[in-house]
Amino acid sequence: MNLTVLAAIIALLILLRWGAELWLARLNRRHVLSHAGRVPEPFRGVMDEPAYARAVEYTLARNRFSQFADTYQTALLLVVLFSGLLPWAYEVFRARFGDSAWAMAAFLFSVGAVLSLPGWPLEWHEQFRLEQKFGFNTTTPKTWWLDRVKGFALALVLGFPLLALVLKFVEWTGEWWWLWAWGALLVFQLVMVVLAPVLILPLFNKFTPLPEGSLRERLSRLAGRTRFPARDLQVMDGSKRSRHSNAFFTGFGRWRKIVLFDTLLEQLSESELEAVLAHEIGHYRLRHIPKMLMVSALGSLAALWAIALLSRQDWFYRAFGFEPGSIVPALLLFGLLAGTVTFWFSPLTHGWSRRYEYQADAFAARTMNEADSLISALRKLSEKNLSNLTPHPLYSAFHYSHPTLLERERALAKWDAVAGAAVSP
Repeated sequence: MNLTVLAAIIALLILLRWGAELWLARLNRRHVLSHAGRVPEPFRGVMDEPAYARAVEYTLARNRFSQFADTYQTALLLVVLFSGLLPWAYEVFRARFGDSAWAMAAFLFSVGAVLSLPGWPLEWHEQFRLEQKFGFNTTTPKTWWLDRVKGFALALVLGFPLLALVLKFVEWTGEWWWLWAWGALLVFQLVMVVLAPVLILPLFNKFTPLPEGSLRERLSRLAGRTRFPARDLQVMDGSKRSRHSNAFFTGFGRWRKIVLFDTLLEQLSESELEAVLAHEIGHYRLRHIPKMLMVSALGSLAALWAIALLSRQDWFYRAFGFEPGSIVPALLLFGLLAGTVTFWFSPLTHGWSRRYEYQADAFAARTMNEADSLISALRKLSEKNLSNLTPHPLYSAFHYSHPTLLERERALAKWDAVAGAAVSP
């Protein structure tokens, strides 16, 4: 096939994804506006009129921002792929530093670092304009810059050697390099599960033990009766960056710990906090985490196999101005183009994630022996975070990893009705 035609097809696929994103955003905007006049009936007890109006305003502001960001990033991707900059940079770098595994890893790392820079203005605007306008931002410019410096340093210390190792496998193992590289990535991910809570997360946030008192006793009893082995209950200073709230558990084995955002402690009552934590424990008890890690591992295996396959196709190189021969351009191009493909699978992955959320909600309700505490917590969090209560179903399918508030309430109400019928005489 003519290389110009191939390049045009690839560009069309990128534009098709961009067009779908814009269409979904506008579809969601119209759907939100159609419910903007007054609080919809199912949410009358969730938000008052001023809070709902503010949530609609926040949703529409984020919608406008996402459309601009998608357009900006798509234009940047097209320029990077078809301007000839990448082949030129590759040849210049190779002529200067050679084509050893370490040199080529440095090239890939450098390109990734440079290509991240055009996104910084968008991130700055989102944090210090959009989030600031709606009262969520608590990050200082100093913290914002330090986060990026720390992120770069971690990528250099961890990501750069891993890239070099992958390229070494190409030299050592030939056509089966992708299986060896997958094994190395799998080991790396498992090691990070252990080390990240101990060595990496404290670089960005402060973790302190949950103070002694009724809440700590209550959550400790919850962990005990759900057989959740956690070494500690800790509070993270999430308010250092945002007023958004969350809870999670992290680590592995004796390093596992339960973490609550300080903002969450301010927003919810003790019974609501217990219900939220029961939901998180539900993910553990129902083995959602290892299942998700397994699927992620299989996805990585498929990606590496695809890179190995594409690296043997001359047309893939020449369509972007590269000469065939080295695996490095294939790794780079795959990284840039992967999102164009994976976008279309979002409804499947998000549907799977939402199924797990329903299951964790049901686990929390069984553990608490009632659903009201979790429903109350979800309502408060929706109000405090100005959540979009009326997303378009198709937009939700592509962009929401969690069910909407109404969907979760309906599922919990069904559980409550079934549980009530079961205990009725």
